[in-house]
Amino acid sequence: MNENTHNLYDAVLKRRSVYSLKNEIPVSEERLIEIIQYAVKHTPSAFNMQSARVALLLGVNHKKLWDMVKNILKHIVPEQNFAATEQKINSFAAGYATILFFNDTNVIEKMQAKFAAYKENFPIWAEQSAGMLQYLIWTAFASQGIGANLQHYNPLIDEEVCKQFDIARSWRLVAQMPFGTPAANAGAKDFLPIEELVKIKR
Repeated sequence: MNENTHNLYDAVLKRRSVYSLKNEIPVSEERLIEIIQYAVKHTPSAFNMQSARVALLLGVNHKKLWDMVKNILKHIVPEQNFAATEQKINSFAAGYATILFFNDTNVIEKMQAKFAAYKENFPIWAEQSAGMLQYLIWTAFASQGIGANLQHYNPLIDEEVCKQFDIARSWRLVAQMPFGTPAANAGAKDFLPIEELVKIKR
């Protein structure tokens, strides 16, 4: 195994769901933005449609997001269960920042009109590309010592996100990634036998 492959494998192993986060990162904000922009630019998409979009929420905007999520859930989650929900949301707010992941529905609709034979596939392909982008950023973060986890409070928060952060209505929210320096290691992870997951035919 050459050094580049070893570094990639190492980053893949380090990428875990980290829920205990500090309000700091071990790299500069310039480096952070560079990682995100590079990933958005180079993540593949069907027909090169480039439908993925992100918003990076720093400082007060990061805190505003999770306060908003908490307030929305307070009207949905039963009162007797809300303490656990609040604790979970607070753990995300304790991090350094949050990335919001979107798909631009205007782009998807244009591709559907242009390539009508594949109309039903473009929303699926957009989701696949969005997933690749999330994984690429998550793994790149892990290689830099940044911990993260992925949340899905959409569509409950979609309207308020657009309103609070001046996001175009055509951007459909698909995931939220709070991140920061890990305050604790991720827990143990179990794996199914690899023989059940991968079939080799010679």
